[in-house]
Amino acid sequence: MISAFDAMNAIGLVAFAVVGALKGADADLDLFGVGVLGMLTALGGGILRDVLAGRVPVALRTTSDVSVALAGVGIGVVLARAMGGRLRNHTAVQLPDAIGLAAFAATGALVGTDAGLSPFGVVVLATLTGVGGGSIADVLLGRVPAVLHEDFYATPAVLGGGAFWLATAVGVAAGQATLGCAAFVFVLRLVALRYDWHLPTI
Repeated sequence: MISAFDAMNAIGLVAFAVVGALKGADADLDLFGVGVLGMLTALGGGILRDVLAGRVPVALRTTSDVSVALAGVGIGVVLARAMGGRLRNHTAVQLPDAIGLAAFAATGALVGTDAGLSPFGVVVLATLTGVGGGSIADVLLGRVPAVLHEDFYATPAVLGGGAFWLATAVGVAAGQATLGCAAFVFVLRLVALRYDWHLPTI
């Protein structure tokens, strides 16, 4: 039976690989550049998660994560060729990005809880897992990471990590908390996109 972690991890890998590949295509990178950006977007957050949790990253221990991410890059390349044009704010990017954010925030919270981290540590791991890969991609593209200046993006991961910790603290099973966290972050992100939510600037 597939565990909640494995399911969320696979979903996040595919979703973020698609997002990274589409970002690369939008920036007119060549096929190699698109592949690199897709792989780093997919794997970056999980590697950061595992390093902070004190374990060898899953992506370096098995070939499964890399294979799943490569499949996601392939999907992204096909979508980019089929759609053409500027894709940065297109639904083809925003929807898988919301899915990846939700799935990886949930895996980060789960790993943090399993590692015995404090509530703050669980929230940090959920957030960095969700936004880490995309931030790496933005830096490679010469942009300020979107998480630092664009709309309501990291906040759902922060709130999702907190909700996960609270759920497990009151006795909710880890698997159920993982699915609940992912659903919560996903819905919150979609609502933020729908109503154009932004945090205030100074």
